[in-house]
Amino acid sequence: MVEGWRNGFREATNSKPLFVTIYATVIIGVLVSSFYVFSAIYSPTNGSSSFLSFPPLSTAGRIHRLPQDNATLELPVAPPPPPPQQALPPPVLEEAQGKSLGKIWVSPPRDKKMPSLETFKLTKELFGERVKDNVIIVTFGNYAFMDFILTWVKHLTDLDLSNILVGAMDTKLLEALYWKGVPVFDMGSHMSTVDVGWGSPTFHKMGREKVLLIDSVLPYGYELLMCDTDMVWLKNPMPYLARYPDADVLTSSDQVVPTVIDDSLDIWQQVGAAYNIGIFHWRPTESAKKLAKEWKEILLADDKVWDQNGFNEIVRRQLGPSVDGDSGLFYAYDGNLKVGILPASIFCSGHTYFVQAMYQQLRLEPYAVHTTFQYAGTEGKRHRLREGMVFYDPPEYYDSPGGFIAFKPSIPKSLLLDGKHTIESHFILVNHQIKQIRSALAIASLLNRTLVMPPIWCRLDRLWFGHPGTLQGSMTQQPFICPLDHVFEVNIMLKELPEEEFGPGIGIREYSFLDNPALPKQVKESWLDVQLCQEGKEGCEPSNNTSPSQVLKFPKRSNEDTFKAIFSSFENVKVIKFSSIEDAFIGFSDKEREERFRRRVKRYVGIWCCEENKTPGHIYYDMYWDEKPGWKPVPPQTPEEDHPHL
Repeated sequence: MVEGWRNGFREATNSKPLFVTIYATVIIGVLVSSFYVFSAIYSPTNGSSSFLSFPPLSTAGRIHRLPQDNATLELPVAPPPPPPQQALPPPVLEEAQGKSLGKIWVSPPRDKKMPSLETFKLTKELFGERVKDNVIIVTFGNYAFMDFILTWVKHLTDLDLSNILVGAMDTKLLEALYWKGVPVFDMGSHMSTVDVGWGSPTFHKMGREKVLLIDSVLPYGYELLMCDTDMVWLKNPMPYLARYPDADVLTSSDQVVPTVIDDSLDIWQQVGAAYNIGIFHWRPTESAKKLAKEWKEILLADDKVWDQNGFNEIVRRQLGPSVDGDSGLFYAYDGNLKVGILPASIFCSGHTYFVQAMYQQLRLEPYAVHTTFQYAGTEGKRHRLREGMVFYDPPEYYDSPGGFIAFKPSIPKSLLLDGKHTIESHFILVNHQIKQIRSALAIASLLNRTLVMPPIWCRLDRLWFGHPGTLQGSMTQQPFICPLDHVFEVNIMLKELPEEEFGPGIGIREYSFLDNPALPKQVKESWLDVQLCQEGKEGCEPSNNTSPSQVLKFPKRSNEDTFKAIFSSFENVKVIKFSSIEDAFIGFSDKEREERFRRRVKRYVGIWCCEENKTPGHIYYDMYWDEKPGWKPVPPQTPEEDHPHL
């Protein structure tokens, strides 16, 4: 989770007048951490890397088989690159056998008293209860991340792994996990139960807790697979880690350019990106213990040092030589530590998984995905995992009161494929989709339904610094389905805004929602297809009569009253899906309500970042771009212009 906050801050620093006051206290840490990202992208070794160039499976069928004689393409709502296992079902949670700590997901009897905190104290004996083949898999967090933690645990138990423990940084989380039958120990942190932001004192406290934990556990003699809570396991990593028995430390990285095309370790000489401490494996060797001790001492001596930067600075004191010619391991730190870099194609970052789909292009199976390289904070991370159908949600998430509304976006194929991939062509494509989403949000608000967002096609990547459209040497295809947080402020869309100023809230779901195996039968089987028609033509008049196949003909350019009158007959239908949303709705009858709606959705769109050699280089999306003749996608020209289009 730490890396995503860092990325969000980097984005903010590009929006100088708007955000700099808020984040001034952490600017030094950002400048240091940015060094590693830029070195990854612009290092000569990365630029010369070679790799396969298959189109991603997620887009190949839709981009490369377009009909050449049609002017407009109706794109289906398609799932993201499918993970190698089925999505999480509603929680009829299977049991995983532990030792004396009991079975995972089996709750203690409710008449049993909650044990004292002393019972959950970090000890060798407590860890020994969960160790298997001398390995223990650990994450930690506070109550604000409980749903991430449950998702993390559920994926591991689905993989038949029970040698897991969760460190609770507050008592509320500890008690909640205990009553759910999740193995938990007390970190003794006495931390706040709420979400924390990048650079805050609580943020730094979390980083130090990780280092203290590693330093405490290694002397027990157990191997430690340490994970952040904002990642999920898609494949059992134990056989892979066992392939490198001589490694003291195996770490993930922020590498975005492939250095290998198979499942071997990344070529360390070509990895210029930061080693990412969200996923890494430690063996209890003397070299690893020495590293952990010095890392801890550096962080405790200076509370301004970010834990990941500290780790990178120490390990990179000496890089090389290779341990041997085959394994991919290399000496680092003091010349004795043996390190391996987990391949970014299968131990995925938020970029290599959600943007590049690198593992698909290389025909590999991913082991893990970590929600780095994303925007919109914790809500953006959660939405990314939901888009990938790998997040654990309770049953009510899949059966929202009021039901759902969805639509097929219509995109002229020329907007996808014609001409060069430029800022202008990117914004023309995205703006065309924003206009349709705006109409869908209005209809969802009008009918009090939750909107299933469509997949959004982009021509250009979004980053937090100037770039030519995609990262040089990466496998990003153009165009590609971009995560929702590339265009929309997911955190604002999910935030409760005062209804008297912004109108009623509008629920949203991820674009893969209706394809999720967790969708219950009562939702799948309660469906109404709506086909827009031209009023005045035969069979096209306002009516709630449907065809035998449950298709409703509905006139284009209908008003609020027509929508309410017709669709009130279908209040019990779970899913209403429009074949198209273009020209479906002409606007609210109540102008005050329309104004509140406009105030709400104007805040939903974010920025594209960033044009090269411009300060600032970011460009604000505008929900009502089409109401401004001559609108152009250009960065703010003055400090006064550097604000969202509200």
